[in-house]
This record gives sequence, C-alpha cells and structure tokens, in this order.
Amino acid sequence: MSDELWERIEPLLPRRERRFRYPGRKPLPDRQVLCGILYVLHTDIQWEYLPKELGFGSGMTCWRRLRDWNEAGVWQRLHEVLLAGLNAERQLDWSRCVVDSPHVRALKGGASRARRRATGAGPAPNTT
Repeated sequence: MSDELWERIEPLLPRRERRFRYPGRKPLPDRQVLCGILYVLHTDIQWEYLPKELGFGSGMTCWRRLRDWNEAGVWQRLHEVLLAGLNAERQLDWSRCVVDSPHVRALKGGASRARRRATGAGPAPNTT
C-alpha cells in the first residue's frame, strides 16, 4: 500500500486506547492489519489460512479488526473519501455510472399498488 493511500485511510480508523494496568500485548499496527485484510479479500483465501510469514498477523486478528472497523463505519467513510478525491481530480467517468435500484426511491404509490396486486388486498375487481 502506498504512503499516499495510507495517509488518506489512517485518519478514518478509530483509535484504541491501551489499558494502563495490564495493557496486554501491543496490537499490530493498523497498516499491517489492513494489508492482511486486503490480501485475504483479494486472494479469496480463508482467514485461517493467512500466512503469518507475510507479517500481517493472524487471520483472526485481521478478521476482528475488519469487524470492528465495519461496526465503526470506516468502510463507508473510506468509500466516500476516495470517491470525493477521484472526483476532485476528475478521474471518474460519470457516463459509466449505474444507479442500483435499492438506492432509488420508488414512485409514490407504486409500491403500495404492487403490494395490493400481490396480496389481493384493495378493491375487488369490477366483474360487470
């Protein structure tokens, strides 16, 4: 991972305070763990098979950090920051943009009409 990319990512990661009394083992640096997470996601290996020789820590450490960062909203903020940066540098081709339907608000009444048809609720059909 480049230093430039890391400088964008690091401020988004939550800070963990170590306990003063019984601090335990020092946690692995976030940059190494992030590289481990990316390695597992890129190679599609199981977390438990992450090679320790690469220096990313154990697969369980990476998985836990991924879970914690996900709960803290890091990935959403990272996505927004990277998109904003690319857009500012005019490196996005918006002509290739696709709008995913779950993120588009339905037309007013469209969903309720479809629900009535599917469930049979609503006025009875005219049979005259």
